[in-house]
Amino acid sequence: MTTVDEVRTPTAPHQTPAPVPRRSRPHWRLRLRRDWPLLLMVAPVIVLLLLFHYLPTLGNVIAFQDYSPYVGIRDSEFTGLANFSRMFGDGAFWSALANTLTITAFQLVFFFPIPILLALLLNSVLSVRVRTFIQGVVYLPHFFSWVLVVSLFQQMIGGAGLLAQSLRANGFQAVDLMTNPDSFILLVTVQAVWKDAGWGMIVFLAALSTINPALYEAAAADGANRWRRLWHITLPGLRPVIVLLLILRLGDALTVGFEQFILQRQAVGAGAAEVLDTYVYFEGLLVGDFGYGAAAGLFKGLVGLVLVLAANKFAHLVGEQGVYSRS
Repeated sequence: MTTVDEVRTPTAPHQTPAPVPRRSRPHWRLRLRRDWPLLLMVAPVIVLLLLFHYLPTLGNVIAFQDYSPYVGIRDSEFTGLANFSRMFGDGAFWSALANTLTITAFQLVFFFPIPILLALLLNSVLSVRVRTFIQGVVYLPHFFSWVLVVSLFQQMIGGAGLLAQSLRANGFQAVDLMTNPDSFILLVTVQAVWKDAGWGMIVFLAALSTINPALYEAAAADGANRWRRLWHITLPGLRPVIVLLLILRLGDALTVGFEQFILQRQAVGAGAAEVLDTYVYFEGLLVGDFGYGAAAGLFKGLVGLVLVLAANKFAHLVGEQGVYSRS
């Protein structure tokens, strides 16, 4: 009797499966015909970016010139790296750079986590009415100008402010926290937290809304308490957003703000409040040395680019997508 094994057709020992044909992308004309409403919608934004972001980038050439607005870029004398050599030889530049990096590092530790904590706390509030009220309260300071913010802090903790008057009324020595250079880094961080922490919370609230509630229900059914659910579900769900915003913040490591510091520079002195933005203003723009100011600005941009690329590479190494995905 013939068995099944005897009539079974043998297969080639090294036979490979046929390759799966790749789907061809539609022709660009078909895509244009299909997506023209979307392209038309974003066209004004693209034009604005080209006119006010990318086109002015060509003006960085004045960093290598002794630029004069009276003769223009074409007729200004080319000086090569003279502006950069002068900048790197200036002690005030290194002092401003040190202040900028110190403030950035301090705010990364004590400011960056605040919006995350606010989002976690607000997300745990069950009452929609209470949550909406808290959101409105913490969002509001973002729309205040720095002039108003500094004025409010001056009225509260300045030499003639509420805190100083209360101390004098009770027989204590008054303190003026607005003119103390030793506590200036803490002062500007508290101001930044009060003004922008609520606004930064929006991104994390949006990320929390994308986490599947079934994960929390399954974890609760398995006996996980609130802290376990936070550690194993919430924080992993927020991790891609945290990494992305951290990379973008590192790209702005040399940009800690201009208005906030120039408004308080005279009160605490340049030794504590001079950052790269104010340095460019006083050493470049205010004296009409536009080439020197452009050199400092170009240095900031290059350092930010290197930091973004390095942080994004590190994000890829730990398994995150970062600003852009790996090829």
